[in-house]
Amino acid sequence: MSWTDERVAILTKMWGEGQSASQIAKELGGVTRNAVIGKVHRLGLSNRATSGNKAAAKPKAAAKPAAARAAKPAAKPKAAPAAAATTAAPKPNLPPRKAIIPAGQPLPPQPSANEISPEALATVREVEKKAKKISLMELTERTCKWPIGDPATDEFWFCGLPSEPGKPYCEAHVGVAFQPMSARRDRRR
Repeated sequence: MSWTDERVAILTKMWGEGQSASQIAKELGGVTRNAVIGKVHRLGLSNRATSGNKAAAKPKAAAKPAAARAAKPAAKPKAAPAAAATTAAPKPNLPPRKAIIPAGQPLPPQPSANEISPEALATVREVEKKAKKISLMELTERTCKWPIGDPATDEFWFCGLPSEPGKPYCEAHVGVAFQPMSARRDRRR
């Protein structure tokens, strides 16, 4: 099926009259409702929800007395600022969005690092001084896979010390990575 100028004219006319996509598809024949909707979008035809309501509102407004028509515009400005205020106001329960950091830039301190006890951090720093500083290709099942540094730089490496049985990290990094359940529950409250 091809969209000839005649079929496009029929589509445009019926769409402007407020006919549904299914009705237009039946009238044209050989096209589906979705094909009609797709052609409407490609043609850039306006959304009928606003134009159809205006057309339907004009005959009703003509039938009403002049006093009712004068009162109606006064009600619209009251509703518009309220709608604008609700859409413009941020939702209070949402956390603030974090900034996106471009690739190759160092990451800022992560909040989880602040929650780790100072003793654990001291232990980790001491262990990292003794670390083997291995690359990704040197990792095995028995080496600590704790990443250190920024992956976008040449100074990035993995701990490489012997890992705890059944864990991906050495003893010091397991203490940082795996926290007791009660500690996590307390933080949420």
